[in-house]
Amino acid sequence: MTGVQSRSDPKIYVVQTSTSAVARCILMTTDPGDLVLDPTCGSGTSAYVAEQWGRRWITIDTSRVAVALARSRLMGARYPYYLLADTPEGQRKEGEITRTPPKSAPTRGDIRHGFVYERVPHITLKSIANNAEIDVIWEKWQATLEPLREALNKALGRAPSSFETRPAGAPQDEGASGKTRASLSPHPEEPRGGVSKGEAKAWEEWEIPREADAEWPAAAKDAHAKWWEARIARQKEIDASIAAKADFEYLYDKPYIDKDRIRVAGPFTVESLSPHRTLAVDWDDELIDMLDAAEGNRAPPSRDDAMTDFAAMILENLRAAGVQQAHKEDKIVFTSLTGWPGRFICAEGRFMEGEKEKRAGVFIGPEFGTVARPDLVAAAREAGDAGFDVMIACAFNYDAHSAEFDKLGRVPVLKARMNPDLHMGGELKTTGAGNLFVIFGEPDIKIEDAGDDMIRVKVFGVDVFKPQTGEVVSEGTDGIALWMLDTDYNEESFFVRHAYFLGANDPYKALKTTLKAEIDEEAWASLYSDVSRPFPKPKSGRIAVKVINHLGDEVMKVFGVD
Repeated sequence: MTGVQSRSDPKIYVVQTSTSAVARCILMTTDPGDLVLDPTCGSGTSAYVAEQWGRRWITIDTSRVAVALARSRLMGARYPYYLLADTPEGQRKEGEITRTPPKSAPTRGDIRHGFVYERVPHITLKSIANNAEIDVIWEKWQATLEPLREALNKALGRAPSSFETRPAGAPQDEGASGKTRASLSPHPEEPRGGVSKGEAKAWEEWEIPREADAEWPAAAKDAHAKWWEARIARQKEIDASIAAKADFEYLYDKPYIDKDRIRVAGPFTVESLSPHRTLAVDWDDELIDMLDAAEGNRAPPSRDDAMTDFAAMILENLRAAGVQQAHKEDKIVFTSLTGWPGRFICAEGRFMEGEKEKRAGVFIGPEFGTVARPDLVAAAREAGDAGFDVMIACAFNYDAHSAEFDKLGRVPVLKARMNPDLHMGGELKTTGAGNLFVIFGEPDIKIEDAGDDMIRVKVFGVDVFKPQTGEVVSEGTDGIALWMLDTDYNEESFFVRHAYFLGANDPYKALKTTLKAEIDEEAWASLYSDVSRPFPKPKSGRIAVKVINHLGDEVMKVFGVD
């Protein structure tokens, strides 16, 4: 019986399924290399178990907190190293288990061939009768057992129990050489069978007692002990042969482990909550003409009742909560927030920049959907025409190309990510507590020439908007927990080809404790860095940098490379 909840698993999420329950489901329904989809990620238990058992996985959640917890759990996971069947080590182990010569076929380390598993034999009389190896083992051990049996009988004074006899007066046989063979005839007073009176019959193999008599001579005791030692060894070898040659059933939850190695999670990519490449659609789900949108000829969103209610709810929470940034002192607090009858700008917000009041145009993205760069371009153009000092976009999701757009003329464009809790609508209490609207600035990087047609990336920090001065300044690297690099961005998926850790506290000790192993400090130093390792110029002409802060907020920006 496997329980859904577990008391042994470390609790890192409010609702967390037992790893043993998930493992049982995965092992019953999938093979190594299969794809496991978990649309409700939580703490990432399904991905954690799938990674352990060699399954590919995709896990999804609407909460950035859950995704951050799952990512942290996977990056710090430590797994046993299972022997792959499609490796030279696996072939040798398989030959050892089945008592057959190891295969010599080329190997590729393909996990779809599975692991080398323990197995349970199903022994039948037929499998024993057809096992020719038993006779070979018996003959091999007879060369050891027979001399010991004869020595035991001799030490105990037991005469051989069988030899050639013939009646007295029978003709003698002649060998090939013509010489007469001596015949063995029983003495008249001896019983037929060749054992003299007063002599015990010699023991056959099955007659030798298990325990030696205390009154036996030392030579008999020694021969007896050696005989039984060899006899038990022969039986063990025969039993192993019977088990190896019998039909068997694999124990798929018990693969053989290479105890000299440990395994950490394989390469995986963390996507944002929306696709990185989308077909932009308008508020009526009509495809957008990108050229018209870039030129400001985009049609305005429809103003149906549902959209009006959603926008009103967002503005109510925005008025109470403000817009949070990495540092509390950089929070944008509105002194007033009123509706604005624009085509894209739906509200005018006022806040203090030092001693001066500034006006912000507020753009609200769709309740279900992704804001594309054309959305921001059209809204920023309207904000500039209306004389706003800054435009604040509020959306649940932004596409990758939105990260490339942070200013239109003199108007800075601030992209605030809305907390998924806002989907609760009217059920969410407007308290002003919590980070409902968070701005995480753009990565501040420099692409450097590393020679030999190679480049490298240096991270200086994150660009942050300062409402006190109205400037966008670069913060240091202390607020960056992790930055990742896709060295050849394909505009569809962000693949983590480089990953580097930063921050005020060196996470080396925590990682060492989590993995419970020694870590090469030189190798770690190359990961705890604000400068990447050199890499070839991308064939796509683009790289992408993703930065994550200590709160789990993330931002990605695409850079062109000549």
